[in-house]
Amino acid sequence: MEWVLIIIGIAVLAMLREVKQYERGVVLTMGKYTGMRNPGWSIIVPIFQRMDKVDLRVKAVDVPDQKVITKDNVSASINAVIYYKVADAAKAVLEVEDFRFAVSQLAQTTMRNVVGSAELDEVLAERDKLSENIRSIIDAETDQWGIRVDNVELKDFFLPEEMERTIAKQAEAERERRSVIIKAEGEKAAAANMAEAASMLAAAPGALHLRTLQSLNDLSSDQSNTVVFATPIEVLRAFEGAKEWLDYATKPTSSTEK
Repeated sequence: MEWVLIIIGIAVLAMLREVKQYERGVVLTMGKYTGMRNPGWSIIVPIFQRMDKVDLRVKAVDVPDQKVITKDNVSASINAVIYYKVADAAKAVLEVEDFRFAVSQLAQTTMRNVVGSAELDEVLAERDKLSENIRSIIDAETDQWGIRVDNVELKDFFLPEEMERTIAKQAEAERERRSVIIKAEGEKAAAANMAEAASMLAAAPGALHLRTLQSLNDLSSDQSNTVVFATPIEVLRAFEGAKEWLDYATKPTSSTEK
């Protein structure tokens, strides 16, 4: 009797299967799907039943380097990482042979197609947009497998050395162009300010003379033996007016006037 109880206990232990909290068990009875097993212990009859455990945690798949040619015929190499999880354990077991391998292969193909349909500038400047496009395509394709793709991140984008030098030259030329434009705008603003200052000085009598004296005062504070004296334009104009008056005063009168 004791042997019978021992044999029964061993048989029951042999039929016990443990499903962890982050897993779900897909049960097949004589080859047919008969249900899901939640976390805990479950009894599975050997030979007649089989249970496949599916991990429901988020998985990260590293997509290896892929050789691509962009829309503007630039050869490059790109890699990515995909984050996905199993949303329906039954579909992941019944609809696809190996969902891990299938997701990886689909990601490689989709990444080559999406990057190949974009130009180089778009790939370099709009990675987030391309990543979202890849994610949406993969998620739509894997939905029938019970897989939900959470995120796709494009990691590295490798260009040939010749193309890197060309891009560096282009960036240098762009910075030089911006510096020339900024310098020209600065000169334009300075010229406008100088014109405004000249108008203000010309509008007030004696203002230019005071500005000249201020400049002389600034020069006198320098420990230099060189003295620069600037004659205001008003003084020159005064001399010019005096000369015209003197010429008129000394001009001989004609006989008719006598």
